Amino acid sequence: MALVAVDPVDPLDSLQAALAVRAGMPPSAVGVGGAPDHLVDVGDRDRLAAVPPGAPGGGHGPSPLVHVHRIPPRPARTGSLTRPLPPEVAARVGVDSLWSHQAHAIDLARAGRSVVVATGTSSGKSLCYQVPIAEAAAAPVRRGTSLLIFPTKALAHDQLRALSEHDYPGVVAGAYDGDTGTEERAWIRRHATTVLTNPEMLHSGILPHHDRWATFLGRLRYVVVDELHAFRGIFGTHVAHLVRRLRRLANHYGADPTFVCCSATIGQPERLASAVCGVPVEAVADDGSPQGERLVAVWNPPPLDEATGARVSPNGETAGLVAELVRSGQKTIAFCRSRRTTEVVAADVRRRLPSRFRRKVQPYRGGYLAEERRAIEEELFSGRLDGVVATSALELGIDVGGLDAVVVNGFPGTIASFWQQAGRAGRSGRHSAAVLVAGSDQLDQWMAAHPHELVARAPEPVVINPANPFVADAHLRCAAHEKPLTHADERYWPGLLDEVVRRLVLDDQLVVHERGRGRGPRAMYAAGGWPSHGVGLRAGAGGQVALRTVDGEAVGTVELSRACEQAHPGASYLHAGQSWRVVELDLDGRCAVVEPDDGATYTVARTDVDIRVTGCDARRPLGALEVGLGDVEVHQQVTGYQRKDALTGESLGVTPLDLPRSTLTTRAFWYVVPSALLDAAGVDRRDAPGALHAAEHAGIGVLPLFTICDRWDVGGVSTLHQPDVGGPAIVIYDGYQGGAGVAELGFEAAERHVRATAEVIEACSCSAGCPSCVQSPKCGNGNDPLDKAGALALLRAALA
Repeated sequence: MALVAVDPVDPLDSLQAALAVRAGMPPSAVGVGGAPDHLVDVGDRDRLAAVPPGAPGGGHGPSPLVHVHRIPPRPARTGSLTRPLPPEVAARVGVDSLWSHQAHAIDLARAGRSVVVATGTSSGKSLCYQVPIAEAAAAPVRRGTSLLIFPTKALAHDQLRALSEHDYPGVVAGAYDGDTGTEERAWIRRHATTVLTNPEMLHSGILPHHDRWATFLGRLRYVVVDELHAFRGIFGTHVAHLVRRLRRLANHYGADPTFVCCSATIGQPERLASAVCGVPVEAVADDGSPQGERLVAVWNPPPLDEATGARVSPNGETAGLVAELVRSGQKTIAFCRSRRTTEVVAADVRRRLPSRFRRKVQPYRGGYLAEERRAIEEELFSGRLDGVVATSALELGIDVGGLDAVVVNGFPGTIASFWQQAGRAGRSGRHSAAVLVAGSDQLDQWMAAHPHELVARAPEPVVINPANPFVADAHLRCAAHEKPLTHADERYWPGLLDEVVRRLVLDDQLVVHERGRGRGPRAMYAAGGWPSHGVGLRAGAGGQVALRTVDGEAVGTVELSRACEQAHPGASYLHAGQSWRVVELDLDGRCAVVEPDDGATYTVARTDVDIRVTGCDARRPLGALEVGLGDVEVHQQVTGYQRKDALTGESLGVTPLDLPRSTLTTRAFWYVVPSALLDAAGVDRRDAPGALHAAEHAGIGVLPLFTICDRWDVGGVSTLHQPDVGGPAIVIYDGYQGGAGVAELGFEAAERHVRATAEVIEACSCSAGCPSCVQSPKCGNGNDPLDKAGALALLRAALA
């Protein structure tokens, strides 16, 4: 490919030069040909292979800089409101400078049509709900109220500050959460027009006491669900039922609120918003905000051993990139996956820099004392820092201006997450660069082999499962306690109400009373106590196991159904980037005792798993395969664990355990593999278990390409004989009781899923299988047996 030298006046010149220097290439090599949005593979691999071994990024092999994409600047597009705002509100907003997506979303909300705004980072989404809220609060007659739901208290308080700064007339705002004092709560209930809260407080502190909120709920005009993309899986499923309970009580007091949802850029945002809110929702996703020119690069650490697939550590590559960018004058933030990695990379960056730069690079992660975090934040936001290394789990929640480059250490799991992190740089129309440093697992290496997908691929959809019976039962019990259920409530739980009420009556949770005079029956709560107190919104059925230190300090929680696998004695447990080791597990007391760990090792549970397909909802042919979707029961027993070195992956030994057997009732999709297909692929019966097992691992590894989930959210079983489907099969199941919607999207994307699974195996240069293709870090059988060649032959034959 002919490459075009960078114009010396190009504003991205220094960013491009920094990448080229780190890659051991002349700056003119990092150019683009043709149109400014052309996808470019950087350089000639034969020429790059000749880079001297001593050069940065050099050696005997292709440059680690495998791809650069240049995204042209996007000018702002403004829009006008269909009808004018009240003058006192318009004066605070600046209606002449609304971006097109803001004007569109505000128009929809003011017309009473629920909307989800899914535009890029720093695109002014908050204004899309602030304006309708302000107008409702300023109404001369019957002022409207608004309820804003955020996934965390911190985000609610950030938005409260933003509302206060605008000083909208009539808006009396208050944060109602666990930190709100008793007197302040009473004041907010009596006076606030705008209440900012989180799902837990809405669930246990507002809805069960709705009579205290009668005036507020009776005037409820808008419900805002901010950070909608965070409400996924089981948590999102709980929130969907919570919102239905809210709508039901608002209607009881005479209101029918309009929903305004805000989300990061995700696939099919209206599908998620409608599922969460239970009403039709229109999407506004055409971003009218300005964006500066941006480089997006993919960096794949060079291989160390072609046979094993081992590569240079992405931590060192990340540190080298950050150091070079900082040295060239680019304010840079790097995202890492753990606290320990954050500290290691930050120290390495400082080591590589001249002394005058070292004090200007800091790690930023959870676990610091409040004063330490504030000091780093003050330096960061004032522009005194040139480099920050942060945990990817840490969302700053504040507009960080002045950043030029983002380095992402390991693919964050989804396209949507990558763009959230990449969007930290280049705000306010600045030029910027984002570099993905690929890790060694399947998703990272698939992205390195298909780098154009990082820019061209649509963001993944987010899914929930309101039909999950374990979650539905819990919330219908709460709803009946708040107000007896009747047939009229079918509008909130269509297709679910009768079935759930029947189950709860049989379980003596509800009792049905006939009211006579044609008014129909009503189901009343009969079990006593406050049912909301026993429902954790961020957990599945069966409750949670609390992880605590010896001194009783809370560390985190795990699902009871996953406790034996994730919190067994001796287990390494990672929470918010901090490593812990489990000392003791008490299943009856639902508690595990942990102690700090240095993170130098990790553990993999050894398990015996048996799976039964108990119901099939759908099936269809897929090439030579058959793909199915339905209910399954997973019976699992943890028999021991393997400890491994965190750096090398070397096994340090296996420890036996004697833990009880557990049962998971969930959803799954599966591939039935006819015996004739094994024959056509040339897979011998003795090798078939390894081929199926390898295909299962690779399939789970690439599944997040098609739905926003983590590989730890799902499990898999491959077997030469699955009696419920009648032959060899690969079953991929949702890891939560009742399912969280992942199986349904896997079934929908089955053909693309099989193709991507084959591609990730084929693209890997290792000889017998490695973490980049068919090995899994969580395999309960110790990655044995695995047959990489057999898996690839099987998948090729299936798609032929």
